Amino acid sequence: MKNKILNVCLQTHKRTAETLLAEMTEAYQNAHDYGTPEDWFDTYKMDMLNKRDAYAIQLQKTLEEIKILEKIDPLKIFDKVTFGAVVITSTQKFFVSLGIGKIMVGDDTFYAISPSVPIYHAMQGMKAGDKFQFRDAVIKILDVF
Repeated sequence: MKNKILNVCLQTHKRTAETLLAEMTEAYQNAHDYGTPEDWFDTYKMDMLNKRDAYAIQLQKTLEEIKILEKIDPLKIFDKVTFGAVVITSTQKFFVSLGIGKIMVGDDTFYAISPSVPIYHAMQGMKAGDKFQFRDAVIKILDVF
């Protein structure tokens, strides 16, 4: 199951990277095709180059996140909540990795969360059977792997 979850996360990020690369290339091509600006106030070319640079920054971040995801060993089984673990609670299912949000694996809904979010801090280091309080609810950890 963890392998499927990880693959969905990786594929989502790889599609994002491909889209960003295409947008970056298109912005550069538009700037290149535009030629020399007609007057001092013609900012189209510079706007396109700024757009390309913004996409490049997003692409770099996405590629770094792909590297982080690739470091997760889907075969490693955890007995406590930590980075790389799948956590099944009485309310939701989590994959502690990156803050990707809601992902679908078959008919199951998982939430890929970052270790920096409050709910992770509430359950960090806990094991199956433990309970933790988050907001106004007491949540039980049913399984960790």
